[in-house]
Amino acid sequence: MPKCEKLNKVCEKLEQYESYRKFKAYADKILGLGNDSLEKTIAIAVALCLVCAVFVSMAAVALKPLQVSNKELDMKKNILDVAGLLQADTNIEKAFAERIEAKLVDLETGNYADGDANAYDQRKAAKDPAQSIAITKDKDIAHIRVKAKLAKVYLVKEGGATKSIILPINGYGLWSTLYGFLSVEADGQTVQSINFYDQSETPGLGGEVVNPNWRALWKGKKIYAETEQASSEKGSLGEAGVGEPALSLIKGTVDSSKAGSQYQVDGLAGATLTSTGVTNLVRYWTSKEGFAPYLAKVRTVKGAN
Repeated sequence: MPKCEKLNKVCEKLEQYESYRKFKAYADKILGLGNDSLEKTIAIAVALCLVCAVFVSMAAVALKPLQVSNKELDMKKNILDVAGLLQADTNIEKAFAERIEAKLVDLETGNYADGDANAYDQRKAAKDPAQSIAITKDKDIAHIRVKAKLAKVYLVKEGGATKSIILPINGYGLWSTLYGFLSVEADGQTVQSINFYDQSETPGLGGEVVNPNWRALWKGKKIYAETEQASSEKGSLGEAGVGEPALSLIKGTVDSSKAGSQYQVDGLAGATLTSTGVTNLVRYWTSKEGFAPYLAKVRTVKGAN
């Protein structure tokens, strides 16, 4: 059937509805007005806005699967990056499938939990009262208020064994909540890398948390104090006892010849509040409130298989 005939049949069907007849009559009236008519100008503008809104809505719905796919791909890219597995020619999907295994961890017990880790969204779970828990003010040094009961960790595999563990971390900086990953070696103590994939800190200052040169300073640093550690500077989180989180950013450059330097990272120049925020969020997520129970078990069994 020719297109014009189909269109005629549709119009005939619409003519059966009174609302359509009224709309058509009003449209004919508007089109018959002069171009300098205020009513015509407003009607045309409203109609144009409605048509554009319909097309934008249709585009949003049609493109949503692609947006979700791109978001997932970008997350996998960031995980491979913090794991040290990302190169310019890396096939992200293949490398992720071969080297990364996602698991759910019960933060209270440190045990692995049942469930589909790949489908679990920790950020959404933190907003769901049934899947999250409020953090008391005295313990909320990362200023996140609530946390999900389960966390999704990523095990980096090599030859069937766990090479490193990637922990999701988040906390407030100066302007925004920073979301990222902390990569820890299989000993549950030594940092491999850190990466923030979502942050809105000041470019050139706090925004330097994504600078590869600064991120490289974290490699080899220790998380938990092996001896009593005094405060690195005035206003820091205080002393760290044996087995407690001791890793922190300091003002200036770390002097590797001094005792305790293995727990220190250069602060971000001109970004004191962001540096404090990073220290707080790392300390929080490696404390008993975060992954300490899990990492303690990792150290006990010398891995996270």
